[in-house]
Parts: sequence; C-alpha cells; structure tokens
Amino acid sequence: MILIDKPYISDFLVRTIKENNFEIIATKEAKSLINDDSMNWISEKNAKNKIINSPNPLIYTNSENSLTWIFNNLKATNLPNQIRLFKDKLKFRELTKDLFPNFMFRKIKIDEIQTLDIDELKLPFVIKPSLGFFSIGVHIVNNKSDWYAAQKELNYDNLKSIYPKEVMDASTFIIEEYIEGEEFAIDAYFNNDGEVVILNILHHKFSSRTDVSDRVYSTSQSIIRKYKESVEAFLKPIGKKADLKNFPLHVEVRIDKKGILKPIEINPQRFGGWCTTGDLSWYAFKFNSYQYFIQNKKPNWDEIFKNKKDEIYSIILLNNNSGFKPSEISHFDFDALKQDLENVLVVRKLDFNKYPAFGFLFTETSEGNEKELKGILNSDLSKYIRK
Repeated sequence: MILIDKPYISDFLVRTIKENNFEIIATKEAKSLINDDSMNWISEKNAKNKIINSPNPLIYTNSENSLTWIFNNLKATNLPNQIRLFKDKLKFRELTKDLFPNFMFRKIKIDEIQTLDIDELKLPFVIKPSLGFFSIGVHIVNNKSDWYAAQKELNYDNLKSIYPKEVMDASTFIIEEYIEGEEFAIDAYFNNDGEVVILNILHHKFSSRTDVSDRVYSTSQSIIRKYKESVEAFLKPIGKKADLKNFPLHVEVRIDKKGILKPIEINPQRFGGWCTTGDLSWYAFKFNSYQYFIQNKKPNWDEIFKNKKDEIYSIILLNNNSGFKPSEISHFDFDALKQDLENVLVVRKLDFNKYPAFGFLFTETSEGNEKELKGILNSDLSKYIRK
C-alpha cells in the first residue's frame, strides 16, 4: 500500500503505482498530487482497517509528511512507535546505545542554546534538531567561532519550517560527537521474514569538513560491492531490536578508514526524500526499488553488474548557495548546466521561491571523469543563475 503526501511525487513513482496496480490511499493530499481516477485508490477507512488487521503491513510513503497520517490513524499497530524510534534522533541514539556504547550524545532545548558553555563539551560536535529534515538546522562545531555562528542561526524565527511538527520540530536539539569518515546513504528494507535487503548505497560527497549540504550523492558497482555486506551486518541487529518486518528505510552512516561503520540517522517508512534515491536505482541499475519493496524482492547484484562498466550515477541537488535571494533571480539556466555535465539523465525543476533549491539532476559519469562531480560540488551555481 502506498501513502502519498506533499511536497512532491515523481512521474516515475506515479507510473510505478499505476502499472503495478498498487493500492494507494485516497487522502486529500494524494488526490491533489495525482489527478487520475484509474489508479487503485483505497479509501482512508478501508486502508486503516486493512492495515490494522495485517500482522506486518506493507506501507511505503514518499514523504516525511505522511507520518502524520500514520500517527493519527494507526495507533492500534506497532508502526507509530517503530517510526518514532528512528524519526526522533534521541530515541534512535538510545536504541543503539549498547551497539555503540562510547558514542557521546545529549539533549538540549532551543532556549538553552544561547547560554550553553561549550568548554564542557568535546570538540568537534554536531548540533541538529531531534526531529529534522533536509539538513535544516544542522551545524558542525569545530571551534568557538563555529558555535557563535550556530547560536546566531538556531532560533525559532530562523527555523520556521515548511514541514509539519512530526517532521521538523525546532524545540528540541541533539548534540552528538562528530563522526569521522566518509558518509553514505542507503536505501534498504526489512522483508517479510525480517531479513535486510539493500537496494542502493550512495556516497554523499562534501566540499569541506563543515559542509552539511545534500549537493552530490553517487552510486556505482564498486561502491555497492565494497560496502553491501558491512551495511547488512550493521542493520541486522537494529532490525531485531525494533522487530522490523516489511519496513523500508533510508539510512545515513559514516565509515572510517578502518572500515568501522557508525550511524548518523535512519529515516523510517521511505527511501531518500523527494523521490530521489528510490527513482535512481532504475536509472542506474534497471530495477525498481518501490516494486522490489512491495513485492518482497531482492536485487541479484551479480546479474545486474554482469554487463556494466563502473559508471557513476549521481543525484545532484541544486541548492541555492549563491548568496542571491530568490527575488533577485529571474531563472536558473538548466541548459547551460547540462553543457558542463557528461550525461544528464533526468532534470527536475523546483520553484526556488518556495523551496531552497532550483531542482535535482540525475547524471551518469564515466569512470575517470569524476572532476565534473567535484566541479558541481564546489560550485555556488552563480554561473547558471540569470537575473
């Protein structure tokens, strides 16, 4: 069953639901995003009854906003509590405390941030909303000047959100130790038997140590072959602790030089936000992550990679880091950007007056041409902004 909510659904996910005749819950939000009566709509009442009477219901959500519907309608199931274990970063750290006993974290209220003495904390550390999304309100603090900059930004007025409180709540923060290593994002699910199924592993690249943006995520054959087994081993005990079955998730981890994997966060009931990583598996590997989850299938990676070179497939988020206000911008020149990239597979434009980004790209890059990804990672995009 599919639960759709704003802000966005891709044509690819709509087509997947339609072609497979997957049940889709007829919420007001879903109907406003998909104007198609031929879809396999199920009323909210019937969906609720069906889910409540199923031991391990299969639900995929495209958006964090959908969690509100689950919390309001599915109190009779384990789902709300399972989701909160991951959605609330403090609860997640408590859940994994015995797996990572030396990991430092603490809770802090927003009104305590202005008076906190960081001399009592070990540097570097990360501060972020306990309930957060899209890197909003996340700061890496290496020294006192970083902390003063964070204090300046972290107040209610600056963190008013386009997302509901279940998704983004700026009242409570978590301070936790900075995790060293390379960052990776993973789409996976626990199947009907509680086994881990990996659907994608992406390297989240940063332009600097203090960068917290979502500009570039890349996947490839070598990335998946190198990390698949260690990611499965990491997720297995977490699934057992939370008793997860038929449960999709989007995981963020760091892996250090010794190969030690530490979790940043786990996002429940979905893959990457804005239909990014879930869609990319089709463009990169020619299987459909949504279909595989709903139908309890596992990718046959050896078969998938049999005739592939080691191309790099990337999601590029064109966040507005130009310094220009939306009111100063006429449009973003996607055609000019396409000239600077080897192979743009998909362009998804966003309303930059409404969201903090111009859009997303899916790209294919030949092995050896990684410099184009480094270029876009470090760009302030002003080259493509027209006034």
